Amino acid sequence: MQEFDFIVVGAGSAGFAAARTARDLGKRVAFVDPGPLAGLCILRGCMPSKTLLRSGELAQLAREAHEYGVGAKIEGFDWARMMARKREIIQGFTDYRVDGIRAFPVFEGPAHFVSGHEIEVGGQRLRGQRFLIATGSVIQHPEIPGLAETGFLTSDQVLELERPPKDVIVLGGGYVATELGQFLHRMGVPATFVQRSPHLLSSEDPDVGDALAGCFRAEGMTVDTGTAIERVFTRHGRKVVAYRHGGQIREAEAEEIFFALGRRPNVDGLALESAGVTYNRYGVDVDRHMRTSNPDIFAAGDVAGRFQLVHVAIHEGEMAARNAFLPQPENVDYSLVAAHAVFTDPQVAVVGMRERDLVAEGRRYLKGSYPFDDLGKAISVGLTKGFVKMLADPRDGRILGVAIVGAEASDLIHEAIALMYFKATVDDVVRMPHLHPTLAEIMTYPAEEIAEALAAERSAQAAGAGGVTA
Repeated sequence: MQEFDFIVVGAGSAGFAAARTARDLGKRVAFVDPGPLAGLCILRGCMPSKTLLRSGELAQLAREAHEYGVGAKIEGFDWARMMARKREIIQGFTDYRVDGIRAFPVFEGPAHFVSGHEIEVGGQRLRGQRFLIATGSVIQHPEIPGLAETGFLTSDQVLELERPPKDVIVLGGGYVATELGQFLHRMGVPATFVQRSPHLLSSEDPDVGDALAGCFRAEGMTVDTGTAIERVFTRHGRKVVAYRHGGQIREAEAEEIFFALGRRPNVDGLALESAGVTYNRYGVDVDRHMRTSNPDIFAAGDVAGRFQLVHVAIHEGEMAARNAFLPQPENVDYSLVAAHAVFTDPQVAVVGMRERDLVAEGRRYLKGSYPFDDLGKAISVGLTKGFVKMLADPRDGRILGVAIVGAEASDLIHEAIALMYFKATVDDVVRMPHLHPTLAEIMTYPAEEIAEALAAERSAQAAGAGGVTA
């Protein structure tokens, strides 16, 4: 039986980050993974999807070029070339990551725990002082009557389509649904979104999801939110989704259905019970140190069920490895690391607290917002969709959260992350120089709005105090 200080079960982003961290601490590390190696982000997630989204962006730019005095037209789509480009790029990422993984001992095949310190893979038993479970997530199985019988596409299949369908019904309104649904629409596949929640991006504030839905509708997509799906069936060779909306039964019909209603933790077959590790449908139970119910086993990434984001998985993996071996444990803090972006058009990016969180807590806050269609640079270049919203503490103006719906939101949000990292206030933002004309200038306007409200509140308090003193 081979023995290691740290056995990482899963060679995706969380596992790879943890393995490198443990190695830097001088530990003997091994990977256990069923393959293919490299992880969801590279193989079937972030990277292939963003590669394809670029094709959709270029197609939309061609459609809108006449507005800028440029004659352009789309003569067709070379789907095979687009997919070949994607495969070529992803192969480069994969080769690089696999080289890094194979710098460690790798045991490939399905694995299951035999005890709290032993795991079996491919008929071979390994013993570890500490373990990390980083097996990621898998697509949630559908629970909609008739869907399995009718057939559907998952995100994995959309990323590998040999040809686009004539039209598509998108079941879902989250990150994957909105990104790939818009991509298909821009590639000439009319898309209808059927979303259960009251707005797209149900985990965000309603104004964020509603703004994105408005942009989708303006682009020609059908978006029905607040629905209850009744059943799915086939009619005349077409797939039909029957759903309740506004008290009425509606039907959407298309050649294909894109099922994008979420993912679940990948724990099947691991026999976590044998290792004394508890879990539920949301993920493996972990504490603030990423430790499971077995103190020698940690979990990180999608399988831990907190945030299905690669940069979060990396953060959790690194922290889990340090906490597994260092005497002073670190507490995971998601206040900034859980910042995220959705690569639709317009993009969506959020950091810190959402307005709905503050309302739920009964916490007072000040809010400022500003639309892109009133920003000079945005008007000049035709990037006028969306807005920026900033939330601040009414006591001192400290920034609590920022949400951006708009062009380059995934990059613009980093100013907000930096501001919050240094515990900046809205007054700090107002005093900071911002180049003109830039999209980044938009951050100053909600800050000014809050700063003015804060100043007025302070003046009123001072006047009141002065009156009492007098």
